[in-house]
Amino acid sequence: MANENEEVILTPDGLAKLEEELKELKGPRRQELAARLKTAISYGDLKENSEYHSAKEDQAFMETRILTLERMLRNSRVISASNLDVSKVSLGSIAVLKDIEFDEIIEYQLVGPAEADLANNKLSYESPLGKALMGHQAGDKITFEAPMGTFHYELLEIKSAG
Repeated sequence: MANENEEVILTPDGLAKLEEELKELKGPRRQELAARLKTAISYGDLKENSEYHSAKEDQAFMETRILTLERMLRNSRVISASNLDVSKVSLGSIAVLKDIEFDEIIEYQLVGPAEADLANNKLSYESPLGKALMGHQAGDKITFEAPMGTFHYELLEIKSAG
């Protein structure tokens, strides 16, 4: 687990998702696991009871996730789109990029690592591209190194997510 007091930067949407996951885990999911454990215990001999061991393992994973979510929420700082400066790329902004090599337009919202999700175009500001984008203005050419090679983009536009 990361530093107990490490700041977790979230968008309002990211905060809501973590709160919803925590609510689900502490409510319905805990109740499901308690029922599974009760049923498994009713089968007798716990040493050779695979249902019991599986439920205990799932319970340990779930309780660890609950502790992690609680720590993240306790140390969260929410970035607001309402006071976002779109003259340069910053946390929370959406960068519209042109991939020079493939002549494709892509958009990424820069978010904290806890919220990063490339499938939904949410890019961590700590990633190689995220670091390269921070502070740039529309019209800038961005070149950065990543494990897969060197990439070249043009920053076409900076938008607010809100």
